[in-house]
Amino acid sequence: MQIDNNSVVSFHYSVATTQGEAVDKSEAGEPLVYLHGHGQIVPGLEAAMKGKQAGDKFSAQVASKDAYGDHDQELDLQVPLDVFPPNVRPQIVPGFRFRAEHPTLQGNEVTFVVHQLDKEQAFVSGNHPLAGKDLKFDVEVVEVRAATTEELSHGHAHGPGGHHHH
Repeated sequence: MQIDNNSVVSFHYSVATTQGEAVDKSEAGEPLVYLHGHGQIVPGLEAAMKGKQAGDKFSAQVASKDAYGDHDQELDLQVPLDVFPPNVRPQIVPGFRFRAEHPTLQGNEVTFVVHQLDKEQAFVSGNHPLAGKDLKFDVEVVEVRAATTEELSHGHAHGPGGHHHH
């Protein structure tokens, strides 16, 4: 069976930036499982998966715009520490995450990460750490099957063989 919309796909992968920096990989014996055509993996990889079948091994170069997006300078901010509630301020250290409204797109929330602090402000970014980076995926398709009615109604795969309890 070839990968198409509403296929449940299991695959092993490794991903690196096109400069060779290793980013992530699946664990031996634990392939990633997703429902194809439902935006559950980066768009460029999902497009490259279409038409593949179990046993296929391939590499795909995915441009940043089709992976985690281009780096958005509007999401790199300096936030005065005094805008945070007093009880939260002691928790604000590099790596601290918080959700806030997008600075220019009203009604859209973004997860920001603190990268640096000084005495008066936090330097934060709402960009994904891989935003602006082109990626290379090495993929091995393990299994392709039709999604069950239940998986389609829930909008996600239910693990090996389609079994999963909520």
